[in-house]
Amino acid sequence: MSADSWAVAVDFQEATTPAKQFDFSKKLERVRGPRHMRGDINGNLVPERKENGGVRADGDKVDLAEQSLLNKLIRRSLVRNRNQVEVLQRDPTSPLYSVKTFEELRLKPELLKGVYNMGFNRPSRIQENALPMMLAQPPQNLIAQSQSGTGKTAAFSLAMLSHVNPENEWTQCLCIAPTYELALQIGQVIEQMGKFYPDVKLAYAIRGNRLGRGVKLQEQIVIGTPGTVLDWCTKYKLIDPKKITMFVLDEADVMIATQGHRDQSIRIHRQLTKNCQMLLFSATFEDSVWRFAEQVVPEPNIIRLKREEETLDTIKQFYVFCREKEDKFTALCNLYGSLTIAQAMIFCQTRKMASWLASSLTVEGHQVALLSGEMTVEQRASVIERFRNGKEKVLVTTNVCSRGIDVEQVSLVVNFDLPVDFDGNADNETYLHRIGRTGRFGRRGFAVNMVDSKHSMDVINQIEMHFNRRITKLDTTNLEEIEALIS
Repeated sequence: MSADSWAVAVDFQEATTPAKQFDFSKKLERVRGPRHMRGDINGNLVPERKENGGVRADGDKVDLAEQSLLNKLIRRSLVRNRNQVEVLQRDPTSPLYSVKTFEELRLKPELLKGVYNMGFNRPSRIQENALPMMLAQPPQNLIAQSQSGTGKTAAFSLAMLSHVNPENEWTQCLCIAPTYELALQIGQVIEQMGKFYPDVKLAYAIRGNRLGRGVKLQEQIVIGTPGTVLDWCTKYKLIDPKKITMFVLDEADVMIATQGHRDQSIRIHRQLTKNCQMLLFSATFEDSVWRFAEQVVPEPNIIRLKREEETLDTIKQFYVFCREKEDKFTALCNLYGSLTIAQAMIFCQTRKMASWLASSLTVEGHQVALLSGEMTVEQRASVIERFRNGKEKVLVTTNVCSRGIDVEQVSLVVNFDLPVDFDGNADNETYLHRIGRTGRFGRRGFAVNMVDSKHSMDVINQIEMHFNRRITKLDTTNLEEIEALIS
């Protein structure tokens, strides 16, 4: 895209609140099977793997697909996001259309009724700009950066429902997502939105959903994972790729991080016609995502978040010298007793340490929630919901909660264990994500790091150099010093 493409910055702040809640867990259970069985990334039912079987490391590595699903489960209303976005049009001379009401889109009455029945009163900001492009005639391709909770799933679901001709009983819209749980989430939105449009049918292309070879699907919309969709198009001939007129690729950043999904997605794309409308969505737009998007979406319009400097201005950072975990615990109790804290998040490197700390804090009389990777995504969502509602004041967690979880009341983040990479060096990205759980929405926050060795102090120095910010030493036994430093 040329440098002189028209860019328009808009305030990316959501206000719409869907009133209806989806009962996702029941649908997931029907596909997943008994609780002692878990699905793999393609939907295969496999025995649940135990932590002591050596499948997982003790520390929780963030799984992008699980994190995406977690965000979808906990963000039951549209999030408030103050990031700026810019819209880059394929044709910079064309006027930029946006809408403030769903009526302006001239939707079918059945779809408009479905939208309002879901509790959407007016389009979110991503919908204001994306929907006119997705519904335009002739069709336009789109690449959009949009995080969970901004209404993008509802936007492309509405686009698919508007696009199909219900009189044609073959697959016209194809949407792929990296895991079967995420595919079910999308399908749930389509089912709710199309509640009053029964002529349009939906099929799930996920493992375990077996159909006879050579039987042509009559469902106009198919949602699925790349491997199964590819089988349905090539091996079983259930879908005629030449008849697909809209192709949606969701969670592109997760897709290319999953082994095999990137290549499968490209193989699906190559079977489509040049006239097929291409829509790609991703929460992040790293170089690998851009390279992938360029292969899949020709001549696109682009909606992306404006890159802004990460700011730590509202977060005061400290470190505390400790000899061992018991000293860390004492310092933590002193700190918590000295501050007026709404809620606190405490990060540990391993599940074992997180479990010990949560138990110790509970004994001290604190209302504590524990979050770690051996829990199911649904269990994690429930814990976060309780924490967000203030039923527990302290959340002890591993890295599974370091990204994307916004709780306005959090005023203190404690790195009980400092985040390090496999080589023992400072993991600056994880550090930023962790302490970014406080200081949200312009409020003041505090981040306290526990230092128990020379190596830990070296990690603190690396973090200081990376962010060009000083981290102040704190003596948690000196109440006057604490009060002076945090004032």
